[in-house]
Amino acid sequence: MNYFSSVFEPKPKSEGDAGTPAVRYSAVIAGTGFAVPEKILTNEDLEKMLDTSDEWITERTGMKERRIASPDEAASDFALRAARQALDDAGVRPEEIDLIIVATVTGDMPFPSTACILQDRLGARNAAAMDLAAGCSGFIYALATARQFIATGTYQTILVVGVEVLSKITDWTDRSTAVLLADGAGAAVLKAKTDNGVGIIASYLAADGSHGADLFMPAGGSRIPASIESVQQRLHYLKMNGSAIFKVAVRSMADVVRRLLEQTKLRGDDIKLIIPHQANLRIIEAMAKLLKFPMERVFVNIQKYANTSSASTIIALDEARRGGRIRTNDLVIMVAFGAGLTWGGVLVRF
Repeated sequence: MNYFSSVFEPKPKSEGDAGTPAVRYSAVIAGTGFAVPEKILTNEDLEKMLDTSDEWITERTGMKERRIASPDEAASDFALRAARQALDDAGVRPEEIDLIIVATVTGDMPFPSTACILQDRLGARNAAAMDLAAGCSGFIYALATARQFIATGTYQTILVVGVEVLSKITDWTDRSTAVLLADGAGAAVLKAKTDNGVGIIASYLAADGSHGADLFMPAGGSRIPASIESVQQRLHYLKMNGSAIFKVAVRSMADVVRRLLEQTKLRGDDIKLIIPHQANLRIIEAMAKLLKFPMERVFVNIQKYANTSSASTIIALDEARRGGRIRTNDLVIMVAFGAGLTWGGVLVRF
């Protein structure tokens, strides 16, 4: 028998294999952490840069300040700090990590992936690593992806990171976007447990590419490579159709919550906390109103950090955990929408 026939020839089943389903594990969030830049840019600071005011920004967005990276700071710098916090919180060593997923649209460079850069800087020598791009839904998409690897028994310990340095792709002459965007990172360690009553108990992901032009960065890819003309035309900055995004965001996030409740046969009253993507306070309030869900059980920290895209839900989760808003056995929904357009959510029992 040659090598190839021995590799591909079906192996006899061991006793007890026939008809026995594969063991499924639950993905438990064992630790979290976050990191933001030191520099704070307030609404008053923006008044000096743009034709705007603190009152205008606060009324329309709920934002009061945001964190902005320094010129020499990149995505992996914040991802590293957040990841170390999460690992410490979970009591996990870097070499125990099986997989690193970094959700970002503003990685250090097009390649290698920021996940590979993070793997090296962490010393997670046994981990596979990959980036995931789903806009502001990135962390939710990454959690749902990590859950599948754990459920099938492929991996036992996964580090999931959401990180953005949006200030590097922000047009600071455009009032409609400059007041919204900020930088930061959050991380979560997922561990495999055999108790299926805890951890991520449901997830839902969706997308509609027909709305892609409502939130995008035109240049920098293979369609419009970097050139003198692309820079002069300011095509390397984020572009957004705010009114179109608002409508889709409210409907899509409310729909995600309903679908998660339907999957699990739960009611809104069973949910201790909803942690939404921190894009705009008006969007968050409209979603809660549509769901008839009380705002006092919706976590909001947009006033401090503004919109950190892929990082926003995990930064909020870490703050909610450390602030005592989440306790053992609580049911929590994280929900987001973003460029693509994408949207999704996860339901977690802590």
